[in-house]
Amino acid sequence: MSDAEYGRRMDVVAAVFIENIELRQAPGPATRIDLTGVHFSLAAPSPAPVTVEPHLVVLVRCRPDEPGTGALETVYERDGEQIARNVQPLTVEPGKFAYRLVRAELEFPDYGTVEAHVRIDQGVVTPVPFTLLPPAD
Repeated sequence: MSDAEYGRRMDVVAAVFIENIELRQAPGPATRIDLTGVHFSLAAPSPAPVTVEPHLVVLVRCRPDEPGTGALETVYERDGEQIARNVQPLTVEPGKFAYRLVRAELEFPDYGTVEAHVRIDQGVVTPVPFTLLPPAD
């Protein structure tokens, strides 16, 4: 769909599961975002069934001509069925970038994959898979 069909909107630039995030200043002034431990799978901390709380970071941009407010929605699905949902207000200065952390308690009755479906204001969905593996030996 075109921007006109959605009206003005912000964009999801990237969404990944991470272990840690750090911000630092660079000349300009500019900001650097250091993401560590980017992953799309994880060995379970104990045998299934198990609950895990992966950290999803969503990078967002606001175009210069946008108002910079909206709602960030993340729906976690397994086999097409919703198992968790997070909605949070989103404010980004026009012409700038921002990030949001999304945490959810995900119950895994068995090992497998869950998809986080990320979108802003009913916009385009960005799917992000997360697979729980059996515990490492």
